[in-house]
Amino acid sequence: MTALPEGCLAVVIPCFNEVERIRPCISRVLEQSVVGEVIVVDDGSTDGTSDILRNMSHERVTVRAHTTNRGKGASVRTGFKSTSAPYVVIQDSDLEQDPSDYGQLIRPLIDGVADVVYGSRFPDRRRLQGQYWSHFLANRFLTMLSNAATGLNLSDMETGYKAFRRDVLTGIQIEENRFGVEPELTVKASRGGWRIMEIRVSYSPRTFEDGKKIGWRDGMRSVYCIFLYSLRRRR
Repeated sequence: MTALPEGCLAVVIPCFNEVERIRPCISRVLEQSVVGEVIVVDDGSTDGTSDILRNMSHERVTVRAHTTNRGKGASVRTGFKSTSAPYVVIQDSDLEQDPSDYGQLIRPLIDGVADVVYGSRFPDRRRLQGQYWSHFLANRFLTMLSNAATGLNLSDMETGYKAFRRDVLTGIQIEENRFGVEPELTVKASRGGWRIMEIRVSYSPRTFEDGKKIGWRDGMRSVYCIFLYSLRRRR
C-alpha cells in the first residue's frame, strides 16, 4: 500500500457557538499529515468563537465568516467554494468524529475506487444507549428512505464525515442552508453517477446538553429533501 500524499486534503469545518471546542478541533485536524488546508466557517457565532478565530494565525488555516447564522449547508457551501484541493472532507467542530480517520476516508479516493466516501458512525449498536438510541433510530429511518430513493446501501446517510474528490464538488450545487444538506449531497452525488463508498469510523457522541444542535425539525426537512432532490428532473 502506497503512502498517502502529505497535504493533499482540505478540511472544511462549519462551526456555530463552539467557543470551548473550536481551538482543540483545529489543533487535532492540523496534526494529520494529509491535511494541507483547513477552512473554518464561522456561522454567525455569538459566544466568543468569532474572537478566537479572528485572533488565530496559522498558514494552513483560512477563516470565513457569516454575519448571521445561516446553517450548516450554507457553511459547507462557503467552505467548498474556498478551496481547490484535490480532496475535501467535512469535519464537524464538536469532534464527535476523529480526524485520525482521515487517512482511511480518503484512501479509496486516492486509489481510484470511489469518488465519495462516507464515514459510518453506527457499526456497533451495543455502544448506543439513552438518547443515542433515539438519534440512531431517526438516522436509520432517514437512511433507509434515502437508500430507497437512491438505490444505495448506506448505513449512515446523515454522517458528518463525507469526503469528496474535487471533480464531484464542481458538479454539485448546494441549495440547502441547514441540515438538509446531508440528504441533498447524497441524492445529488448518486444521481450524478459518482461511486459512493462507506467505511467505519470512530464516534464519540455528545448530548444536547453538550451543545448538539440537530433536532426533529431538521429530520422533517431531511425527509422533504430526499423526495425533493430525488424526484426533481435533472438539469
